[in-house]
Amino acid sequence: MSTPQARPGFTQSRLSLEFPMSLGVYEKYDEAQKAVDYLSDNDFPVQNCMIVGTDLKQVERVTGRLTTARVALGGALSGLWLGLFIGLVFALFTEEGALGVILSTALFGAVFGLIWALVGYAATRGRRDFTSVSQVVATRYEVLVEHKHAQQGRDLLTRMPEARQQPFNS
Repeated sequence: MSTPQARPGFTQSRLSLEFPMSLGVYEKYDEAQKAVDYLSDNDFPVQNCMIVGTDLKQVERVTGRLTTARVALGGALSGLWLGLFIGLVFALFTEEGALGVILSTALFGAVFGLIWALVGYAATRGRRDFTSVSQVVATRYEVLVEHKHAQQGRDLLTRMPEARQQPFNS
């Protein structure tokens, strides 16, 4: 298993705190964000805070049935766009008959996309005959802060209107 590479100029230390302590645990990200915003509005050094999503789960929303006709149409349209793009690039280097080049590559792309999509769909043998979107979400969000600012942050958050958080972790 490999470790993810950091972006140049972006060190791992920016995503960690030296001695983190919990200010509160929230059910929704918006609630944790409001807590940090409240701290910011009250001149708290929020550069010492982190919002950490925990208890991750994957949520998948089924959006529809996947039929041979939908697969064929999607493949043909995808291939058509690719063929059109390639045709436009080729047309830049063609002195005559540019329209013919564009139309023929678009048609070839549509046929290729149709065949490729149908072969891929046939290979699944009906194991996944639906379309969906998925997302990884956290079940709860914890606001952490450097230990030297923990008590000040807790005191501020107790005065926050509509504070809906679980008790602080000590």
